Amino acid sequence: MSEQKYSIVLRDCRLLGAGDRETVDIAIEDDTIAAVSPRISGLGDREIDIKGKLVCPPFVESHIHLDSALTAGEPRWNQSGTLFEGIQIWGQRKQGLTLNDVKKRAIETLRLQASQGILFVRSHADVSEPTLTALQGLLEVREEVKDWMTLQVVAFPQDGIYGSPGNDKLLDKSLDMGADAVGGIPHYELTREDGVKSVHRIFELAEKYNKLIDIHCDEIDDEQSRFLEVVAACAIRSGAGSRVTASHTTAFGSYNNAYAFKLMGILQKSGINFIANPLINITLQGRADSYPKRRGVTRVKELWQHGLNVSLGHDCVQDPWYSLGTGNMLDVAHMAVHVCQMTGMAEIAACFNMVTVNGAKTLYLGDDNYGIDAGKPANLIVLDAEDCYDAIRRNMSCKPFLARVSLIKKFRNCIQ
Repeated sequence: MSEQKYSIVLRDCRLLGAGDRETVDIAIEDDTIAAVSPRISGLGDREIDIKGKLVCPPFVESHIHLDSALTAGEPRWNQSGTLFEGIQIWGQRKQGLTLNDVKKRAIETLRLQASQGILFVRSHADVSEPTLTALQGLLEVREEVKDWMTLQVVAFPQDGIYGSPGNDKLLDKSLDMGADAVGGIPHYELTREDGVKSVHRIFELAEKYNKLIDIHCDEIDDEQSRFLEVVAACAIRSGAGSRVTASHTTAFGSYNNAYAFKLMGILQKSGINFIANPLINITLQGRADSYPKRRGVTRVKELWQHGLNVSLGHDCVQDPWYSLGTGNMLDVAHMAVHVCQMTGMAEIAACFNMVTVNGAKTLYLGDDNYGIDAGKPANLIVLDAEDCYDAIRRNMSCKPFLARVSLIKKFRNCIQ
């Protein structure tokens, strides 16, 4: 009887969480993982010796703003380094947006991300301008890159839903145009009451259009900014928990513990997702402090310890809020380990999960579309590291190995 034949067989692969256990072989047929086994006896038309290196699902970028990427210094630099000066600068820059401008910078950034093993990206698009140029540009990019990148687009009212006349209608129109998720920024609304109203409106629109939710929530050092409790309450009452994400929540790091502990129980009941952006949060927050100076990052460790799904995002790549950035998710995980004081072995592994499997949950990709198991799409990367600790410790860049196997050539072309 002849041996089973496969398109590709990867030999001697180390999977996440494998530790000192035996490595495995991974067989791929067409664009699907056909088998994962300690030793696959079948042959591949192409066989590759991975030599015990770490093989994992692609990195997931949970939170970025592609519409503003690569605009640092335009029209001026952010001298204060604050969130609010960044919003002012972007308010000037976005007046000159064109479809070609948005698309060119977004695709250049996506190529940079793909070259570092990112295959799934959630980007926010500013929908506070009547032309909706940023949104239209990213929706067109989503279609143009679909063969080598999965892009989700969040309709994000940067100036608030009720901060300017007509923004509510623009947000509604954005969802009708095809945005994947509805966003908001309650702490930037004119009043506390407007902020609460905006959260309720977001949930109404999500139900109307059957969309995911991703809210910029309490991205401020003010301990009185408490819109997270409103998001959690709406998630509980609507039953939308796993489809809801609270991004940033930096004020959570400033809450007194009595309130924070009470809130944690509500968050557990809600089942919502969290995204921290440690590179940007530690840069933008704490600017009004002298000393001691706050880290400005949400309670990542505590959220993880309480079983909530936390993922990490780069947030900005060379834009008015952050003039640095490479798009490398290992940079993000590396910073999280330090700023969140997650230096235990289980904690370091958790930070790695926050840029892979946790991110997949946040993006609501579904169990059938992400992971290294038989029957799942053959999307995986190889890191020049023995495990996730080694990868983060040395901040190893990764080699995108496969992205939809039938489209390997196209994928490689896109990152060259």
